[in-house]
Amino acid sequence: MTTAFIPGFLLSLGLILAIGAQNAFVLRQGLRQEYVFAVCLTCALSDAILIAAGVAGFGFAADTLPWLEPAMRYGGALFLFVYAARSLRSALRTQHDSLSPSAKQTAGLAATLAACLAFTWLNPHVYLDTVVLLGSISSQYEGQKVAFALGAMSASFVFFFTLGFGARLLRPWFASPKAWRVLDACVGVAMFAIGLKLVL
Repeated sequence: MTTAFIPGFLLSLGLILAIGAQNAFVLRQGLRQEYVFAVCLTCALSDAILIAAGVAGFGFAADTLPWLEPAMRYGGALFLFVYAARSLRSALRTQHDSLSPSAKQTAGLAATLAACLAFTWLNPHVYLDTVVLLGSISSQYEGQKVAFALGAMSASFVFFFTLGFGARLLRPWFASPKAWRVLDACVGVAMFAIGLKLVL
């Protein structure tokens, strides 16, 4: 079982570690300590569903639907460009959020989870990583696909809960509005670079 579980875990972790809109959202919630458990669980369960779909064979849908790959690629690039523009605009604002002790929650649980689901399910890049890539690689572990999928799913749970609950260690640095502008600038540049890579 470990011969498939460990590769699934490491591959999934490597894909998730790349900074993205979803990770940035989890980090922001963790820094603010707002609905952290619910957000982390939503992200991890969403990944688990997508990984299961990929390992079950849905990743090969691109072979029978030739328009699917370019649609996902350009749609994903558009999504990333829009998010990059929003992040860069936020980084250039003269007034910015900070983590003062009196800071209030900016959204309710329902609105927060809706945003979390949008960052997860409306980002075609997530499908390329989980359904297509992990689904395709799982075919190399015939007879051990379940172990491979469990390893990949475990990586999602470990990463998101570590990111969400570990973010509080960074709170002293993000008490300054300047730190938020730097974070938004880094996320914006990364999103633009990933979108450009998809287009090219």
